[in-house]
Amino acid sequence: MFASLPLLALPVLFYNLFARLFVGPAPDSAEARMAQPLFSIDMASRVKWIVHTGDLILFASLIILFVELLKATQSGRVAIINHSLSMVLFIVCLVEFLLFRSCATSIFFLITCMVLMDVLAGFIVSMSGARREVDVYR
Repeated sequence: MFASLPLLALPVLFYNLFARLFVGPAPDSAEARMAQPLFSIDMASRVKWIVHTGDLILFASLIILFVELLKATQSGRVAIINHSLSMVLFIVCLVEFLLFRSCATSIFFLITCMVLMDVLAGFIVSMSGARREVDVYR
């Protein structure tokens, strides 16, 4: 059951919780919250690399996107359900990005693009796999 759920729903859910529940009523407060520094690392070039909350969310989203792309190579009923739910997740992300102030940020836009990449990769890999199966049966 859980194998069919798109993992990119986790960063979307985390972003929504973080942007809506833990911020004030100001429209730019979600962006300000994502820009808060979490920690800094002294680099060899003698500068401090400051990691923000939004950077960490994007990093985790990229790792999850990699796992989702690996899952896209599977075939079967679970993969079809996963692709369908990924499409629903993309539609939800697109609606949120267009309609909600807290989601009209570059960070959420990039997460939405990652969900779109997952949708496209899933359908493209499934179509090419189906084409190979048809060629085998001829």
